[in-house]
Amino acid sequence: MSLKKYVGIDFGGTSIKGGIVDENGTLIVKNSVLTEVDKGQVQMIDNIVTLIEKLLEESSLKMDDIASVGMGIPGVVDSKLGQVVLACNLRWEKVNVATELEKIIGKKVFVSNDANVAALGEVKFGAGGGRENAVMLTLGTGVGSGIIANGKLLEGHKGAGAELGHAVMVMNGEECTCGRRGCIEAYVSASALIRDTKRAMNANPDSKLWQGVNSIGDVDAKLSFDYCEVDETAKTLVDNYIKYLGDALASVGNIFRPEVIILGGGVSYQENRLTDPLQEYIDNTVFAGKLLDQIIVTTAKLKNDAGIYGAAALCMLG
Repeated sequence: MSLKKYVGIDFGGTSIKGGIVDENGTLIVKNSVLTEVDKGQVQMIDNIVTLIEKLLEESSLKMDDIASVGMGIPGVVDSKLGQVVLACNLRWEKVNVATELEKIIGKKVFVSNDANVAALGEVKFGAGGGRENAVMLTLGTGVGSGIIANGKLLEGHKGAGAELGHAVMVMNGEECTCGRRGCIEAYVSASALIRDTKRAMNANPDSKLWQGVNSIGDVDAKLSFDYCEVDETAKTLVDNYIKYLGDALASVGNIFRPEVIILGGGVSYQENRLTDPLQEYIDNTVFAGKLLDQIIVTTAKLKNDAGIYGAAALCMLG
């Protein structure tokens, strides 16, 4: 008996990535097409169909060989209705994308928020090791999040929940892109670390951090980690960043009590330099930490393919 195969689509504002994944988690083939937001909704859906056709051709499979199609989309997604309620980057509002795509390809289509889908992929096929309770935080331009509870996605009403990055951790703190102040995202995103690094460099003109850039505009989220062992300003930046992130993860641990917390996004590429101190912090900070199973802190494994794997896993949940 052949393994079931699924198409996983990672729908982004610039490109649409996709792959065919079997039920054992083997990525058979992957490819991408341009999203072409400026050409409108109909063209974007046509581009998804084109991508699926490319994947089938390259894998020598037919549509009849595919069990279903899953898709992660950036925005508020009502997974029960198969509707994108709001996706600002796509300029979509109340688009019934699942129904529209089903009409064209004749297969069941499952949709969810892209961060939820990436988390699902990591839990089922990546760093989560198949555990049933996990939280993933993506530390990028913002802070995306996905929650898996008892083996299922926890999405909130109409798919609009699980936005952990917009929980407030500092009253009247740094301004967040959501309009509030003091959000987790405003302290532990890559953007926040870049902001804080620039401030510290301007305040400390003798810092060795200046040696790593041609100008202040070249600062990235990696710079402070690169110099934290040789420069006191950089060390302070990294220590403060880990303290904020540790407090955020401790709150996540206390609320959801996951078996594992997975960190993705650009900052997560620091691997053990990030997770070792965070693990120690969580072990000593989370409620009843020493009396219950350790909440493992780890980094994502699937990298840019997490969305593809997760969209396929969405199909498997049914």
